[in-house]
This record gives sequence, structure tokens and C-alpha cells, in this order.
Amino acid sequence: MTQFNEVKEKHIEKLELYVPVVARVHGDAHPEFHKVHEVYNEIIKKIKKAGTEKPDLNHEFKELRKITDNYTIPKDTCESYEAVYNMLSELDSAYNG
Repeated sequence: MTQFNEVKEKHIEKLELYVPVVARVHGDAHPEFHKVHEVYNEIIKKIKKAGTEKPDLNHEFKELRKITDNYTIPKDTCESYEAVYNMLSELDSAYNG
């Protein structure tokens, strides 16, 4: 839980900025990112609702791994897209670690 909280604190603010922008910029070429955005929003809701408790995010991380092919970064994307996948992957690892 501690590791998850540390990674969450480290990345959530950036993810809040990056995810909507990446969805807008790359969503047409990569429609799967719209699903990533939806799942991310669900993760945020659950984190906020859980407060200091550990939220149940098993389903969401499983979905993200499936949608992103285990966070494989498409070749035709920008650094922000890559950063989002890397941060989500790190969050997933910390949650399940």
C-alpha cells in the first residue's frame, strides 16, 4: 500500500493533465486511448472514494493491460503518450506489487 501511495502521489497530478490531452491529440489515430481515458477516470473515482483505504483497482488494471497490450507504446505517438503509459504501468506495478 505504501509503495502504491508513493507512486500515486508522484504521478496522479501529471496524469490528470496528460490523459485528456493525449486523448484529444491521439484519439482519432488510436481510438483505444479513449478506453484508456475511461478506465483512468474510473481509477481516479475509486481512489478519491477510498480516501486513506486501498481502493479495489484489480479490474481496472486488468482492463488497462488488455487495452494497451501491457502498456506497449505505439510507434507513432509523442512523449506525452509514452509518459502516460509509463506512469500507468508504474502505478499498476506498485498496486499489484
